[in-house]
Amino acid sequence: MAERRRTPASTTLKDVAERVGVSVSAVSMALQDHPRIGDETKRRVRQAADDLGYVTNSAARALRASKADAVALIVPNTSQHVFGHAYFMHVLTGVTAVANRHDAQVVISTSPDESHGKVAYDRVLRSGSVDGAIVTSAAVTDDGIQRLVADGMPVVLLGRFPYLPDAVSVGIDDVQASGAATEHLIEVHGRRDLVHLSGPLDHQSAIDRRDGFLAAARRHGIDAHVVEGDFSEESGSAAGPAIEALPDVDGVVAANDEMAFGAMRHLLGRGRRVPEEIAVIGFDDFGLSRVTTPSISTVHVPAERMATQATDRLFDLIGGARVAAADAHTVQPVEIVARQSCGCEPMTWAQGGGKP
Repeated sequence: MAERRRTPASTTLKDVAERVGVSVSAVSMALQDHPRIGDETKRRVRQAADDLGYVTNSAARALRASKADAVALIVPNTSQHVFGHAYFMHVLTGVTAVANRHDAQVVISTSPDESHGKVAYDRVLRSGSVDGAIVTSAAVTDDGIQRLVADGMPVVLLGRFPYLPDAVSVGIDDVQASGAATEHLIEVHGRRDLVHLSGPLDHQSAIDRRDGFLAAARRHGIDAHVVEGDFSEESGSAAGPAIEALPDVDGVVAANDEMAFGAMRHLLGRGRRVPEEIAVIGFDDFGLSRVTTPSISTVHVPAERMATQATDRLFDLIGGARVAAADAHTVQPVEIVARQSCGCEPMTWAQGGGKP
């Protein structure tokens, strides 16, 4: 009996991949005539797509009379998480500034809860109302990005995604930056027993910042400990007892400023002197670090500039630009901003009841 031909609406990239016996990403690249895919594989993929009646979303968008003149900012987290963190405000500012220059709208897509991250992608894929998307703050286990990239929609990622080597991305070198922050406490302030407050280790930035810390500690032969948090101030405070349980710890390297502040507040409340007894350095410099007492030494991350560049690149892709593999990843520089919590700036007030 002859196989029944599927309709375009019911046929997916996965169906084509199963027919040919290759991965979904290979099918996507073959349909885009990517040079990494061999001519014979391209021929088989195109034949299977034709047999199954597959039509890409990008092809469907091309049939429309005009562009949507809108881009999506996809954050596979809850809206409460998104709008409660300064990082996303910097990102939104950068994305919106570029979209305004192109007279385009920005559609923000989040998820109803942490267990339904794919909803943020599905809304964009189903709607057909945007010409491209920027994705940020996705977990390493999140397959939604792969589906989005494989769909053929122009996409730019904010951050490092080593499992998507061909995707266009803009980020920083978190490993190097975290290592530099760690070495600042070691080389400038002579700290010899450090603890790292990591972000959730299902996120690449948290993994990279932890690995940079550990590599720096190994290079200098010092004791190093890791306590996992979730990037929130509360998790930094909750890590306080674990830090106190390590009797010789004299420095804290936090994966962001919120956790640095939470840990510092706990330590000061317990009568520990920062930076005299325990030096603290954070990561991000999105505003909190400048207004705390003591002010928090940190790594300045140019989030708005990253978002601006990512959006510029997205509009290039929407306009038909092709990106060579060597140019797919852009790394923005960062810098250490030394303040009071590590001891670089003098303290002029008492901390925790002690002397200044």
